[in-house]
Amino acid sequence: MLVLVAPGQGAQTPGFLTDWLGLPGAADRVAAWSDAIGLDLAHYGTEADAEEIRDTAVAQPLLVAAGLLSAAALGDLAGIAPGAVAGHSVGEITAAAFAGVLDDTAALRLVRRRGLAMAEAAAVTETGMSALLGGDPETSVAHLERLGLTAANVNGAGQVVAAGTLEQLAALNDDKPEGVRKVVALKVAGAFHTPHMAPAVEALAEAARELTPADPKVTYVSNRDGQAVASGAEVLERLVGQVANPVRWDRCMETFRELGVTAIIEVCPGGTLTGLAKRALPGVKTLALKTPADLDAARELIAEASTAAADAVGA
Repeated sequence: MLVLVAPGQGAQTPGFLTDWLGLPGAADRVAAWSDAIGLDLAHYGTEADAEEIRDTAVAQPLLVAAGLLSAAALGDLAGIAPGAVAGHSVGEITAAAFAGVLDDTAALRLVRRRGLAMAEAAAVTETGMSALLGGDPETSVAHLERLGLTAANVNGAGQVVAAGTLEQLAALNDDKPEGVRKVVALKVAGAFHTPHMAPAVEALAEAARELTPADPKVTYVSNRDGQAVASGAEVLERLVGQVANPVRWDRCMETFRELGVTAIIEVCPGGTLTGLAKRALPGVKTLALKTPADLDAARELIAEASTAAADAVGA
C-alpha cells in the first residue's frame, strides 16, 4: 500500500519552487492561487531569502502550494491511488486536499488564514521550537514538562520537538534530557502546537465555517492521534484544533504500519518525513520529491506499489 505524505513548516528552503514552476501549466496554476490568496507564491518560492520564507504567514501557504503542485505533476490522485494520505502539521491541509476534503483553492485560502493567525499569535511572546537529537522520548517529554516546555511534535524514530519561550529553550540547551546529544533550533517563528497558539484557533475556526468539506475519498490519517478520519467535517474540526495541540506523527506511522504500508512518497519539499519513516518503518520503500527530477522514480514506485496491492488482493 502506498501512503502519500506532506511535510510541515521548516522544510522550505530558498528557491525550492523554481524548478517546479518550469513544468507545463505550473506557473499559471501558481499565479491563480496567488491571486486567490493575495500572496505572490512564485516570488517567495523562487526569489525570497531564508528569512522571508521563515515568516509563518508566508511559509505555510508556500508549503501547501508546493505539495499540491508536485503531487499534480505525478498525475491525478485516482491514478496515484494512495491507500492513505497524511501531513505533518500544516501538511495536514495539503493532505486534506489530496483526500478531496477541500479543493486546492479552498485549502490555500484556509492555510493563508492559518498562517496569518499563527503569525499574529506568535508575535505576542518570543517563542520557538527545537528538535532533540537522541534520548528516550518518554524521558524527554517528562523533562520538557519540568522546564515548562511542550513536546509539540512527537515524531517517532526517537525524535521529539520542544516548543516554548526563547528563555525556556535557552534553559533546555543548558539542561538537556538524559541521552539527548544535541538541541537544534528549527526554522520556525513560533511555538506551534502549544497553548501559545490558542488565539489562532478561533480565527481558524471562523475561516473553517466558510467552507463545505467533503468526506475523504481515501483514508485520511490525523495528527491528533494517528486515527483514520472518515468525515470531512471532523477533518476540518481537527485541522482547527491542531494548531494549539501536539502533533503525534509517531502514531500516524503506527497507523501506516497497521494499514500495511509498503511505500511512502513525500511531496515537495520532501525529505523530513521519509527520513523518519526510514528509521521507524524499516522495509518500507520511501521517496522524497525534491525536484522534478524525482518524478520518474516516484512514478515507478507508484506502479510497483499498485502491482503489489493487486497481487495481494488476488492472493
